[in-house]
Amino acid sequence: MNQRDRDATANGESTSCQQSGAGAKQGAQMSERLNSACFCVSLDHSALRQALASELGLPELVALVEERCPYLFSMQPVFISDNQADRMEKVVSAIEVVVALPAWRERVLADAPAVARHDPGGAKGVFFGYDFHLRNGSVGLIEVNTNAGGAMLNAVTARAHHACCLDEERLAAATDSAAALEKNIVDMFLNEWQLSNRHRPLKTIAIVDTDPQQQYLYPEFLLFQRLFQRYGLHAVIADPSRLELEDGVLMHNGTPIDLVYNRLTDFMLEEPASAVLRRAYLDNAVVLTPHPQAHALYADKRNLAVLCDTNQLQKMAVPQRVQDVLLSSIPHTEVVIAAHAERLWRERRRLFFKPTAGFGSRAAFRGDKLTKRVWQDILAGDYVAQAIMAPGERGTGTQSNPGSLKFDMRVYTYQGDVQWKAARMYQGQTTNFRTPGGGFAPVYTLPDVQVETLMASGAGSGCCDKTCL
Repeated sequence: MNQRDRDATANGESTSCQQSGAGAKQGAQMSERLNSACFCVSLDHSALRQALASELGLPELVALVEERCPYLFSMQPVFISDNQADRMEKVVSAIEVVVALPAWRERVLADAPAVARHDPGGAKGVFFGYDFHLRNGSVGLIEVNTNAGGAMLNAVTARAHHACCLDEERLAAATDSAAALEKNIVDMFLNEWQLSNRHRPLKTIAIVDTDPQQQYLYPEFLLFQRLFQRYGLHAVIADPSRLELEDGVLMHNGTPIDLVYNRLTDFMLEEPASAVLRRAYLDNAVVLTPHPQAHALYADKRNLAVLCDTNQLQKMAVPQRVQDVLLSSIPHTEVVIAAHAERLWRERRRLFFKPTAGFGSRAAFRGDKLTKRVWQDILAGDYVAQAIMAPGERGTGTQSNPGSLKFDMRVYTYQGDVQWKAARMYQGQTTNFRTPGGGFAPVYTLPDVQVETLMASGAGSGCCDKTCL
């Protein structure tokens, strides 16, 4: 979303996520029918290996990806209507409007750890991820992340899918957009460096995560390393405990580090292993992105409880049109407190419980699966309760032997601008990258009228045309 659109949202132009008009609703319903009835297998494994080989450079690294992460890339794409895409972008824009308000920053940072109040020096934070469920024509924001993984993996998989529903022009545009995304990624990191008022060229980036080689998305770290190197930037992959601070300079194995691409889930740098990185950040010895303040302002799940509370939005003087977008797009969320325990237990079957600083669905529970023991743990911890909104479904298998996988939508953004949209297909309670046929899926946004034409041409009968497998 560009600045003009954000200004339009703030100034009360037409931005409601529940946009009126039978055509918009019909387009969303048509997309859902296309997802349920098209059984095309579009992933070209040969093209995927070629794309990985081109990015990683070494055959053994391609073999590593295939061996360790066999379910990173879905077999099929996901289709959405252009209206659904627009509605998700409007939500991103609305949140940017709220976060820019002094009243929001004052409220959020007053309750945040001290490290979150430290001035990050200009850096905005790379790879925000807005996760949505799309169902029955509705769009629901489930959570916001400030170190969303998968962008580089999606750039790769976009080159390896060939959906028969799309004409050659649209397929070529999808491939070109993947190449453009890679350049935009590098430009984003360069911009973070410039925003931090560093008066020399960026030279060295450290991609930092706990025990990185054991992380499931370690292949993506390798992809980032190779991308940075192609643009003349030295890149290392490091555990935070391997960093040292020497004479005001952050070091890794004797190499000065200019910028840290932060993939840690220790969002406030509280773990002992993060001590050196925390000190370097507080001493302004390194550009850290994303940083603790970004997480506090955007990703703490307690924020969702405020963003869907009419009274709180009005107290902060959030423009009415922005309120309309948020209130129609965020499933009701509230902080779990002892005073509401009895009611929440009674209503648990329609609720999903998440730790306020959680990630990757760890320690998150569907209310209908709760035991009394787990419920006591939730009451003793810091949790929010969110109304359950079912994820979308994508048809799998064949017309004679159909199946389905769930999917959510991840919208990657930087400074409020949408960089990429991807789906994550899975089976089970939450996204897991352990489902055969699942994983990151390319998202094709189709004009509502084109979705209707595809359905009329046969897509609603199990295939899109004679090229379907």
